[in-house]
Formats: sequence, structure tokens, C-alpha cells
Amino acid sequence: QVQLVESGGGLAQAGNSLTLSCAASGRTFNTMAWFRQAPGKGREFVATINWIDGTTYYGSSVKGRFFISRDSAKNTLYLQMNSLKPGDTAVYYCAADGGVAGSYVYWGQGTQVTVSS
Repeated sequence: QVQLVESGGGLAQAGNSLTLSCAASGRTFNTMAWFRQAPGKGREFVATINWIDGTTYYGSSVKGRFFISRDSAKNTLYLQMNSLKPGDTAVYYCAADGGVAGSYVYWGQGTQVTVSS
């Protein structure tokens, strides 16, 4: 049974940093990603990483501020979020593919990030 469990969310002031974690179990994946959903908005792509070679891609709104990484030994995905803005307030979800890279079929329960000005 595949499980993705996020942690590390919370309240931060603008300009500060937070790191999210996503512990994965049940199988291995080709790609994993972070998405977010702000109140009243659709789900937004944040970042993705190839689990094999570490190649990363970022959404335009976070590029240069957020950094995605993985620890293969711990089967854990991370999102380092720097220079946080109130606009980064959202529920953050980690996602994993089902064997087709970039086709995310497994999702975590989400972790709330709130950035105050």
C-alpha cells in the first residue's frame, strides 16, 4: 500500500524559510512532486524531481526561492522554501507517479503553510 505523509508545515513570517518533508512508502517512483492549493484557487504545480537522476523543474512563481530534493535512503522528498511571501499560503501536497513519469496518481493528505506579512 502506497503512503505519502507530509510534515513540516506551519506558520511563518514573510521572508523566512520552512522545509516540508514527504515520507513515501509502499513502492519506488520515477518522479515525485510538490503541488499547492490556495483558498479558492485551483491546484498549482510547485516543483518536481526525477528520483533516479535528480533532475528538477520548478513553477515560475517559486523558481529561485524553493528547492526540491530527495533522500533515496530514507525514501523522503523535501521542499526547502525560502523568502516566503503571503502569496505562498496554501495547502502543500506531495505527489508521486504510478510508473509513468509525470503522471501523478498518489497524493499525500496535505500540509498547511501560512505566511504572514
